[in-house]
Amino acid sequence: MLGILKTIAATFGIAARKPVTVQYPTERKQLPHRSRGFPTLLWDFEHDEPFCTGCQVCARYCPTDCMTVTMKDNPKYAEGKSPRKKIVDTFYIDYARCMRCDICVEVCNFDAIVMDNTWRSVEMSRFDRQDLVMDLDALLRPSKTGLLKNPFRDPMGVAHSGWVPKTEGAEGGSEEE
Repeated sequence: MLGILKTIAATFGIAARKPVTVQYPTERKQLPHRSRGFPTLLWDFEHDEPFCTGCQVCARYCPTDCMTVTMKDNPKYAEGKSPRKKIVDTFYIDYARCMRCDICVEVCNFDAIVMDNTWRSVEMSRFDRQDLVMDLDALLRPSKTGLLKNPFRDPMGVAHSGWVPKTEGAEGGSEEE
């Protein structure tokens, strides 16, 4: 008899709690900073061009082969308005094949590609798979328009292992922040 009363009390206690669910289409929880959406390219506002040089390192390291990149000579470099000799000509990412592994961000030598950690990147459902192939303009749009304010770009080793580099003035072993 005591067990039945405890069960009923537990049931009513849980039923009286505030719900933790969110009415999704109208309300959204805040995504964690380290959440990874899809890769997107960054725009260099100082030189009015993408940071990407089209070096194809991200495409070579991509395990799903979802990227296509070509480069061209940068006309602004010849005029002395840009430090980049080459610049991206075409860039395609097939988001239907991308597995959000973050390898492209890791290997980029120019910090030109980041993981979009906004709801825009999470809500990518489409009726046609061809609509998930993003071109250069679509990949630059979040950065150009300011929708991508705080992208996730911490190195994978640091973010996942909890390892913290030594700080200046550390005596002996490693000092954690």
